[in-house]
Amino acid sequence: MRRSAASSKKKSDSITSSTTDLFRSASSKATTKEMDRIDHLFNQYANTSSNLIDPEGIEELCSNLEVPHTDIRILMLAWKMKSEKQGYFTQEEWRRGLKALRADTLNKLKKALPELEKEVRRQTNFADFYAYAFRYCLTEEKQKSIDIETICQLLEIVMGSTFRPQVDYFVEYLKIQNDYKVINMDQWMGFYRFCNEISFPEMTEYNPELAWPLVLDNFVEWIREKQA
Repeated sequence: MRRSAASSKKKSDSITSSTTDLFRSASSKATTKEMDRIDHLFNQYANTSSNLIDPEGIEELCSNLEVPHTDIRILMLAWKMKSEKQGYFTQEEWRRGLKALRADTLNKLKKALPELEKEVRRQTNFADFYAYAFRYCLTEEKQKSIDIETICQLLEIVMGSTFRPQVDYFVEYLKIQNDYKVINMDQWMGFYRFCNEISFPEMTEYNPELAWPLVLDNFVEWIREKQA
């Protein structure tokens, strides 16, 4: 009886092991096929000489997705890929982003964009995305700040739909002031904090003693003068 029980257990273990191996093999093959489709899609838009999706390729991708190349969702896609260079996607970045989105065809990628936007707009992710948007626009080596014109455009894309009054006023201020030609990361993140912490347009909580960037002190003073 004991031998029979031991024999049955061995058979059972063998069947379980075989089933697990089959599952792993099937899963591995499915993953490989998915990655092949992701690579095939990459090759449709990549420049063959550089093996990168360049600005021209991104423009074609946007056209096929029926999304303007200035649409915030394209910036969100770059964030999901952790793309390092503005206007370019490497194959590794493409794989990372599309695998995370489970999008191995153009149609699936198109359908994934609304969910991606929801993901980015969660409070836990948006601060990271907002910081990424600034870094993504640092196109020169050792560049640490961005010109006012570009910052105004970036604010419209990234924050316009969420904090419209604050963005409108800040963009107006940046365009008429003469103290700043560029904005750095600290000032950029300071505006994000301002939008999230300060009621607008009352700004009763704003205290210049609390280590706000000077550009925001000047901005608040400018608004209060307009309101007076």
